[in-house]
Amino acid sequence: MQVIISDTSCLIDLRKALLIEAFLLLPYEISILDILFAEELIKFTDLERSLLQQGLKILPTSGEGVRKVQSIQRANSRLSINDCFAFVLAESIPNSILLTGDGGLRDLAIGSKVEVHGVLWVVDRMYDEKIITANQVLSVLLLWQMDNRVRLPKRDLKDFIERFRAIT
Repeated sequence: MQVIISDTSCLIDLRKALLIEAFLLLPYEISILDILFAEELIKFTDLERSLLQQGLKILPTSGEGVRKVQSIQRANSRLSINDCFAFVLAESIPNSILLTGDGGLRDLAIGSKVEVHGVLWVVDRMYDEKIITANQVLSVLLLWQMDNRVRLPKRDLKDFIERFRAIT
């Protein structure tokens, strides 16, 4: 089964749209580093954290991984340390997918030949797998469009909205 390594921003965006449970139904093994889970997802409710722990594989941080993260962060100062942790994990797992909304992290992944996607891809996959309906996708897209803390490429978001409006 292909592994998705998610950064925390994508999980937060999916949480805002009430899609955590649906995300975990996708036919992937969804993983996150223990350090990211502990530090970044602290604002999730106990129920949401429980859901994540049931369907999310929480991987330990290794000493070697920490050293590699530090090296990557020095070379890519615009990336947060947590972005670097997500990248190192994705790079270490063959054929994995890095799920991120960060442009710098996306560029690093592409340059390193790590498959990378964002939350628009996730909702598209949920729709393709019949986990959510076209109406649900459209509602989520409109919610994200109205939330200035959700940073999605405006053109891509507009294209998705047009596509799902045509379907519904």
